[in-house]
Amino acid sequence: MKGIKDKFSHLPEAISGLRELAYNLWWSWHPEGRGLFRLLNRQGWYLSNHNPVKMINRMDRGALEEASSDSHFMRHYDSVMARFESYMTPSRGWFCDNVQQPEKNKIAYFSAEYGLHHALPFYAGGLGFLAGDFLKECSDLGIPLVGVGFMYPKGYLRQMISPEGWQVGACEMMDRENAPIRKLEDSNGDPLTIKVPIMDPTIYLEVWMVQVGKTSLYLIDTSCEANEEENRLISDRLYTGDLEQRLRQEIVLGIGGVRILHQLGVDYSVLHCNEGHPAFAVLERIREKVEGGMSYRDAFECVKNTTVFTTHTPVPAGHDVFSYQLMDKYFGSYLPTLDLSRDELFRLGMNPAKPEGFNMTAFALRCTAYRNAVSKKHGEVSRKMWQQLWPELAMDKIPIEYITNGVHVPSWIDRRLGDVIFNRYLGRTWLEEHDQPAIWELIDEIPDSALWEHHRYMKEMLIAKIRERARIKWRNAGSDPNNVMASGVLLDSAALTLGFARRFASYKRPTLLLQDLERLAKIVSDPWRPVQIIFAGKAHQDDQQSKQLLQQVFNAAKDQAFGGRIAFIEDYDELLAQYLVHGVDVWVNNPLPPMEASGTSGMKATLNGVPQLSVLDGWWIEGYNGKNGWAVQGAEGSDRDARDASAIYDLLEKDIVPLFYDVDEDGVSHGWVSVMKETIKMSGPNFSARRMAKEYTERFYQKALEAAIKAEYRKEKGKLKVDMFGGI
Repeated sequence: MKGIKDKFSHLPEAISGLRELAYNLWWSWHPEGRGLFRLLNRQGWYLSNHNPVKMINRMDRGALEEASSDSHFMRHYDSVMARFESYMTPSRGWFCDNVQQPEKNKIAYFSAEYGLHHALPFYAGGLGFLAGDFLKECSDLGIPLVGVGFMYPKGYLRQMISPEGWQVGACEMMDRENAPIRKLEDSNGDPLTIKVPIMDPTIYLEVWMVQVGKTSLYLIDTSCEANEEENRLISDRLYTGDLEQRLRQEIVLGIGGVRILHQLGVDYSVLHCNEGHPAFAVLERIREKVEGGMSYRDAFECVKNTTVFTTHTPVPAGHDVFSYQLMDKYFGSYLPTLDLSRDELFRLGMNPAKPEGFNMTAFALRCTAYRNAVSKKHGEVSRKMWQQLWPELAMDKIPIEYITNGVHVPSWIDRRLGDVIFNRYLGRTWLEEHDQPAIWELIDEIPDSALWEHHRYMKEMLIAKIRERARIKWRNAGSDPNNVMASGVLLDSAALTLGFARRFASYKRPTLLLQDLERLAKIVSDPWRPVQIIFAGKAHQDDQQSKQLLQQVFNAAKDQAFGGRIAFIEDYDELLAQYLVHGVDVWVNNPLPPMEASGTSGMKATLNGVPQLSVLDGWWIEGYNGKNGWAVQGAEGSDRDARDASAIYDLLEKDIVPLFYDVDEDGVSHGWVSVMKETIKMSGPNFSARRMAKEYTERFYQKALEAAIKAEYRKEKGKLKVDMFGGI
């Protein structure tokens, strides 16, 4: 494999397949892959934080030689490598069986962030993990997709909380030598470099690659020495608050991303822009066709008919808008290559409701034929938000559809729940068929005690993990005792445990449960039926309001009045998220409607039998059925926060707490397990990435691919006419 041939030079030939396996994230959602690395070096697996590249880099030749001569290890090695090679072998699959000419029909998927594994920290939150789950599911289904994004070498926030409760985290430099990522090289063995001359001076891009099963993800890096100092910083940070730097990022992502695929020889037919950040890719696709002899108008229609755009943002302020002065600065020399005037470009990006700048979402909506929101409610909100782009159409005819988000089931299901319980009661093929609703009806066959005991074990694992993190924090020089106490050391595995873990933002209302501190103290401090709350999440570095909300939560966790029943866990990441969605008893979500476009953390929890307590917004409007959790309608008016908090307290006091503690003589709450079962039955088939990926294919990709085939046919027919006339 180009770019990793010199990795693990100390690896014995007999187990040389570990090189390819470690650099392919297939292992991250296949338990047998993780099990093989754990068998190779159990302590090293733990100390590397479940990162096989880092683990093997730290192992000496002798230990690897010993493993290669161990018959027990080699049996497992041969078995896992056979499964991996079988998975990676091109074969007919769902996409091949349902789409014509699959070998010619690649889809290029552009996103500003990807959440794949904590060893690859170039994500900020839900959008990134949605993109990461999508890549994994496309690999599983055989959808021929390639991803494009940024590497962000310094963009990951490592969160630390001061004794005053203030987030003072710093950006962490990504350890590329110990991560499952590799820099692409040219035929001379030098780093592959692509020029983006739209900026002056020219920007040079280096390319890193992550292999996600069968799916290749190409990541842009501007930190190469060929760039001037200012330009090296373009790919440093995710979602910078500097608007000019953000524009430069989006030019590099969209225009530079298309040029990278061209340089690599990746022949794709369809472009999918995940949010507006990469929408300039549309312009570069048009430029390529104009350069090939097509008129701008024909090129625009061709590109539009083969492009998909997904919007995730229901708040007008969340859409990127750049001044026309900035656009002039960066696009003046580029527009002539498109045969496009300045005014025409600006009209494409103008939002009639706020025409003072170039709106990336308005631009993407005008330049794509297939547009979608990410939940049913978000579809309604988006059509209302953007109706001014189609003033002649009735609201229900605005051409923005919806495909509700989903999560990658193999990545987020607890391994023990899947391998032990589901395999036994749903059948060993349940995972391959998990988008079929009938399979999930067999959840009712699982004994209540089996599900209850499994969840108790997962909660004990969660609390043990939290205490381990607190112990590590306590060992750090200068650690504050109050901060350590606030980080969960007093949590009780027998108590009803609520979880609130997500990006801290004002619209997500992380402090809603703290509205009435006296009433909350009574709920959590009940000696016979105690309740505890675990908070986790990061605020954006530039968002002072969200940092203040985080401080309020952290101070509540330090407050002795709550007796250690409230905890704030620092440095929320993908690994901690796994423990939380498996181990809490109730997942809490209380956004300000209708600002939650979808939300996927609750899907991950419900998949594992954790009911959701949520305001009716985003996906929960579609997911809630009255038996699988609890819903708050969402009040209106100036006192809505107080009223919503009161509604949540009422549900806790009257319904949730009594049900959880209503146990039989064996200690099992059958009423609670009934809710857990309904939760799994709802989530499994309806909110999976498999269902989502199939919907994108059947509703958008297939139509766009047909448009691409027709365009290619017309192009070839035109060439034939030219050849005929040329011969006369």
